[in-house]
Amino acid sequence: MTFNCLTVFPEMFAGFTTSLCGKAAARGLLSVNLYDIRGYTTDKHRRVDDYPFGGGAGMLMTPQPIFDCFADVLQKNTGKRVRNIYLSPAGSVLTQQTAKRLYEEYDVLNLLCGHYEGVDQRALDVYIDEELSVGDYVLTGGELPAMVLMDCVMRYIPGVLSNEDSAKTESFGDGLLEYPQYTRPQEFRGMVVPEVLVSGHHKNIEEWQRRQSLKKTWTVRPDLIDKAELTEQDRQYLRTLHKEEESHDA
Repeated sequence: MTFNCLTVFPEMFAGFTTSLCGKAAARGLLSVNLYDIRGYTTDKHRRVDDYPFGGGAGMLMTPQPIFDCFADVLQKNTGKRVRNIYLSPAGSVLTQQTAKRLYEEYDVLNLLCGHYEGVDQRALDVYIDEELSVGDYVLTGGELPAMVLMDCVMRYIPGVLSNEDSAKTESFGDGLLEYPQYTRPQEFRGMVVPEVLVSGHHKNIEEWQRRQSLKKTWTVRPDLIDKAELTEQDRQYLRTLHKEEESHDA
C-alpha cells in the first residue's frame, strides 16, 4: 500500500517513517512518500498562503501549489485504486471500521495536510474524495492526523504486525474495547494474575476475555455497545451486569 503525504512540513514525518513503519517499508509492504507543497508554488517568495477573501482570522493555503502537487501525485499513480483524503476537524471522525475500509478498497491514499486556517475550497472541491478528523478538537496542521491515519491503516497490511492476530483482537476490532492483559511474573507486589489465564483451559480463557471486554466497554464506553457485534450470550451477560449495578445502587 502507498501513502502519499502532501504537506508544507515534510520534516514532521521523520520520526514516523522509522520503527514499525520503517521496517514495513524496508520489506516492501508499504511506502510513505512525502510531497512538499511548497516545492510546487510559482510564487517567487515560495509562499503557499494568503489572506482569505471576506476577512477572517489567519491565512489560507492557496490553491495553485496544491493543484500542481496533486496533479503530480495522481500522474504517478494512474491505474491504481486511489483515495484523496483531507485531514480536517470538519471531517468524519476516523474509526477502526474506516481504517479497515480504506485498506480493503484502495491501493493508494493521498493525504492532504492542511495548515494555517485551512485550505482554499477550490482545491477541496476538485481533488478531495473524503474529509477525515481524528477527533473533535483543532490541531495546528494535518500532519499528526495523517500519521494517526497511516498507523491505523497499515496495521491491516499482512506482515506489518509480527502477530497477525493482533489486528483482529485489539480494541475496536469487533466494536468492543480490549480485555485486560497480563504478563510475567504471575505475582507482583501482592497482585496476582487471574487464575483462569494460567489454567491452560482455552475455552474458559476465551470466555473470560470476552466477558472482560464486554464489561470494560459497558463501563467505559457504553456508547459502543449498541454498535458492537453481540451474540445472545453477550447480551445475557450484559443484562447480568445491569442487574448487578441496580442491586449495588439500591
